[in-house]
Amino acid sequence: MSETQKETSVLGSSAVMAAGTVVSRFSGFLRSTLLAAALGTQLHADVFTIANTVPNMLYILLAGGVFNAVLVPQLVRAMKHDEDGGAAYTDRIITLAGLFLAGVTALLVIGAPWLMRLYLDGAFFTEPFTAQRESVIAFARLCLPQVFFYGMFVLVGQVLNARDRFGPMMWAPIANNVIAVAVLAAYLVLFGPASGDELCGGYTAGQEWLLGLGSTVGIAVQLLVLLPYLRAAGVSFRPRFDFRGSGLGHTLRLGVWTVAFVIVNQVAYTVVVRLASSGTAEAALACGQSSASSGTGYTIYSGAFLLVMVPHSIATVSLATAVLPRLSRAAADDDLPRLAAQVAATTRTALALILPFALLLPAIALPLANVVFRYGAASRTYADFAVSLALFAPGLVFFTVHYLMLRGFYAIERTRTVFWVQCVIAATNIALAVLVTSHVDPQHTAPGLVVAYAGSYAVGAVCSYLLLRSVLGGLETPVLVRFAVRMLIASGVAAAGAWGFREVLLAVWPLGDGKVQALTLLAGSGVADLALLLLAARVMRITEVTEVVGLVTSRLRR
Repeated sequence: MSETQKETSVLGSSAVMAAGTVVSRFSGFLRSTLLAAALGTQLHADVFTIANTVPNMLYILLAGGVFNAVLVPQLVRAMKHDEDGGAAYTDRIITLAGLFLAGVTALLVIGAPWLMRLYLDGAFFTEPFTAQRESVIAFARLCLPQVFFYGMFVLVGQVLNARDRFGPMMWAPIANNVIAVAVLAAYLVLFGPASGDELCGGYTAGQEWLLGLGSTVGIAVQLLVLLPYLRAAGVSFRPRFDFRGSGLGHTLRLGVWTVAFVIVNQVAYTVVVRLASSGTAEAALACGQSSASSGTGYTIYSGAFLLVMVPHSIATVSLATAVLPRLSRAAADDDLPRLAAQVAATTRTALALILPFALLLPAIALPLANVVFRYGAASRTYADFAVSLALFAPGLVFFTVHYLMLRGFYAIERTRTVFWVQCVIAATNIALAVLVTSHVDPQHTAPGLVVAYAGSYAVGAVCSYLLLRSVLGGLETPVLVRFAVRMLIASGVAAAGAWGFREVLLAVWPLGDGKVQALTLLAGSGVADLALLLLAARVMRITEVTEVVGLVTSRLRR
């Protein structure tokens, strides 16, 4: 197979995953919209959002790094070299992971009251916040079983990915989002949107059970959706407990550095969540007053992050997931030039999609926040999302480069290097987050944390790129630099066109809160940006853009 054919194959596999991600993200947007409409964006919302986020953070802390990065190369090697095609190795991995996750999840549920002290600002443990504290602990107990289901979902998904079955893992989260949407719709019917003093209060027992248990059921169903595909891929799981001398030791040794990487990353994220919770806690005394300025906290930060990461999820994750088995095969063959070429090509393709969005985002941040979040309890505070959305744009570009460099390190099993790079990122993030949030008012807590995120990944992208280039003997840097310059010019021209459309429209139609105007701004700016980008890419012969466009149009014709 020629290099062009291989690249087309990667793009094709990525397109399958991207399609699933688009549908998944759309249903995720509906979930976020209903969540903001029901709970608002202030302390009331943070109580549930933080408790429902902690299980995913803990799964990543306990096993996510190993499952996401180390297992695919090890599974590929087992399939290639073991006489049984890696069947016994896969059975042992699933058995060991299931036992580990079940035991840890039980301990976490028992220790929920102490656990939440790590993630919440100290104000939550003072007298004025008794109701909120009790609610967040109740939510944690109901949501923490998600740790087991998250872990098994990713493990089964990676077993499928190692067999080049990429679609199911990308489509399965839709089932979770459908359940989440149904739960939130039921919540709105039964309890209505929060208002007044409720925007900074706790929850009733009925509200806690509906939201907490409903969230956990959604993650469990997400796992169950994958199981039929596992059998269809030829995996007939049988529990195996003969772990000694089976090769798992090598996997776990590789995982030690990945676990250390994740611990450092999650320490930084724990600091971010804790600082974010302080923004809404500090503003709680004025909560519900129409004349008061609301604080911004974790709900604003995570909601903006969700929107900004859509192109990353559609483009970068899909590309990286499709290319990781190929990187692993190149590493197994000790073909570092081929591995370097594949990382470089994937980086250029990802940036061809990410850079235009990043430059467009400031122009569409406010109407995007209007369309997604201005409903119910969030009607008064939806504009708080806009600043964080715009500030996330450069961080998205830096994170994309860093993310793809890590795939190269994982393929050659350089997990120790990844750990040290992450130490630098985490230290930078913590230092910037503490510095910035200590000098801003509660209203600007979330934007301050976004600035810290962007700064930390700017440092991380430079470090990881230079190190991987040194290890692989090059990453086609001159080609990347020429591509980046042309891509920035094309994206800048496109973004300028989008801004021009926005200004012309606002000159004849003054800015308001209406949905029609917001949708017109979004659609018009997006069309202007895309048209100018494609024109500039054709004139400047940016093949990475034309290849993606060709793939999309060919699939649409089919």
